[in-house]
Amino acid sequence: MSTKVITIDTQILKKNDITANENRELFKQHRVLAINVLSSPGSGKTTLMVRTCGTLKEKLRVAVSVGDLQTEADALRIAGAGVPVVQINTGTACHLDAHMVQLSLKALPLAATDILFIENVGNLVCPANFDIGEHLKVVLLSVAEGEEKPLKYPPIFQHADCVCINKTDLLPYVDFNVNQCRENLKRICPNAPVFEFSCKNGEGLSAWHDWLLDKWAALAGEAC
Repeated sequence: MSTKVITIDTQILKKNDITANENRELFKQHRVLAINVLSSPGSGKTTLMVRTCGTLKEKLRVAVSVGDLQTEADALRIAGAGVPVVQINTGTACHLDAHMVQLSLKALPLAATDILFIENVGNLVCPANFDIGEHLKVVLLSVAEGEEKPLKYPPIFQHADCVCINKTDLLPYVDFNVNQCRENLKRICPNAPVFEFSCKNGEGLSAWHDWLLDKWAALAGEAC
């Protein structure tokens, strides 16, 4: 008796990639720089969004899609920064996929958006496998997590366009070796710039903001 193996994951990812390409084309039409923000839970993604949106909205038109299993808590926090935001509740899904993002775009003013931040569900595993049509992947980790994170979760760091180390204000109180973390990142994503900052007091955020402005300027230049 013969058996037949059906690889379901491959079919799911193929469908996702088709939708991701549709999202990519939509971003291109509207000249929107889409940034996928990834991290484990509690690293400070939402606080980073609040801080970043509050600063960048003075220069660019910013919008945010927020992914969480339940509640609108994060979306409400980001809305306080005065930018358009939509909450995506995934139910039991531990990541955003391209279809979820596509649905959220209908609730955002893409024609009046320069940068779209997509705050993914807090998870360092599943989101690495799903293209959502973004231009850039940003991975955030905090000093409370440990400098070995890039070695433990290489897939999500391998494709990072930049890595942010948050909560540097806690360095005097935690056992975190910044230099070792940077060495680990060099092994996994040697070309990704690394930013160190504290979203709590704002120290170090200017370099991150400048990087975003440069990326937007490059996209705008390509569109001309």
